[in-house]
Amino acid sequence: MLKNTAAKTARFDVPHETARFNMIEQQIRTWDVLDPIVLQLLHDVPREHFVPEEYQGLAFADIEIPIGYGQTMLSPKLEGRMLQALNVQNTHTVLHVGTGSGYFTALLANLAKYVVSLDIEADLSAQAAKHLAQHHIKNVTLEVADGVFGHHSVNSVNKEFYDVIVYTGSSPVEPAGVRQQLMLGGVLLIVLGNAPAMQATLIKRVSETGFREDVLFETCIPELINAPQTQQFEF
Repeated sequence: MLKNTAAKTARFDVPHETARFNMIEQQIRTWDVLDPIVLQLLHDVPREHFVPEEYQGLAFADIEIPIGYGQTMLSPKLEGRMLQALNVQNTHTVLHVGTGSGYFTALLANLAKYVVSLDIEADLSAQAAKHLAQHHIKNVTLEVADGVFGHHSVNSVNKEFYDVIVYTGSSPVEPAGVRQQLMLGGVLLIVLGNAPAMQATLIKRVSETGFREDVLFETCIPELINAPQTQQFEF
């Protein structure tokens, strides 16, 4: 059940409702997203409200929608698959790297206790703030920051850990030190590798020093700005 009543009570015109239904039934369900909570969330949070005006006609299409600064919204089926894998609970604190339009942030916020969302572009963060405010979503802190290596406040003096860390951009290799920002039992979801072969990878902290890694599926999404690169060896 959604915690933000604005998302539950929003009214949509019939064409949007038909397109939303088709998006869920023809794109998202067929990509093995069957969690009823996730499906209901994708129905209730109006995706079209987070899409740039010039792309309104593509709000429910199975594509990545440009939002400026070389960034895109993920495809609906990928958003659904990631949410299902994360299994966010209403007791969880989430770190989201790659705020973008704010849509995925809004989805997380409707499931979590609190979300910290980072984006390197100030204009995108400002636009996302407007979108979230329009839907009365208040359990989010937006920060303009390079979040490739997680949250800047995580250090030996002022430690801040998360139940969930999720990246909505890819990285050739796993950024160092991010998995250490997970609480015990927490999960990190990030797409790793280079195009065209990337893997959505779920990393779970199982002990103070132990982690379990599972490759969930293959995909290909834009790379994070300043993402760490694979070392090139010279002979």
